[in-house]
Amino acid sequence: MIRSLTTLSNSINILQKKQENISANVANINTSGYKSQEIIQSTRASQVMSNRLDGPKLNQQQDIGGFTFGNQIDEIVQNFSQGGLKATASTTDVAIQGDGFFTVEGANGQTSYTRNGNFTVNDAGELVTQEGNRVLGVTADGQPSPIQVNGADFAIDNRGTISGTGMSLMITEFEDTAGLTRVGDTLFTGQGGTVQTGGTVVQQSYLETSNVETVDEITNLMQVSRAFEANQKALSAADETLRKAVNEVGKV
Repeated sequence: MIRSLTTLSNSINILQKKQENISANVANINTSGYKSQEIIQSTRASQVMSNRLDGPKLNQQQDIGGFTFGNQIDEIVQNFSQGGLKATASTTDVAIQGDGFFTVEGANGQTSYTRNGNFTVNDAGELVTQEGNRVLGVTADGQPSPIQVNGADFAIDNRGTISGTGMSLMITEFEDTAGLTRVGDTLFTGQGGTVQTGGTVVQQSYLETSNVETVDEITNLMQVSRAFEANQKALSAADETLRKAVNEVGKV
């Protein structure tokens, strides 16, 4: 009985995490460049249960059968598929069509990557994210540097070249995006990125929309809700059986 309660508790904890993940996806449906994520779970390997109370010396083993201690979370998979492109009236909005990420620098100097091109210009005339992280570009000699635009009146061509600066947007591509770690709604960190020199189309005055599929998230939420209900019924049954074992069997 105690094992069943432990197994059910573990299952409910996993369902809680899946529900939180669905909520995060739904909350970011309108967040530019947001990439949905999914929790992947699997059933734990079956363990053999044995009874060692047989025999004159209580030392003989009798295998009762297998028991599975519920499910486990294997990984959280990020969905980096392309979102749609939405036209805006702002020259500081930029979208990537194809692979790659904008490269940004945080206040602590850490380099991060994002698909959210909803940029602005700070008081120092630098192109920054809405959180204040400086957007990095590449100079003519290939060196990374913050982008000085001194206002919103600038143009970016389809190759990412920024007029009047002698710089291009620093677009970083990863061969294996599975190694990226989410550090914010649209920010990621990772190793092994390479700066693109072509192949990606940059669109000024456009934003990439979230790739969250509303219908899929509603379906996932219904499945989690049904699983919660099933586990609750099983928990009530196990609790009732344990109550009888303590209050009724104990009287015999």
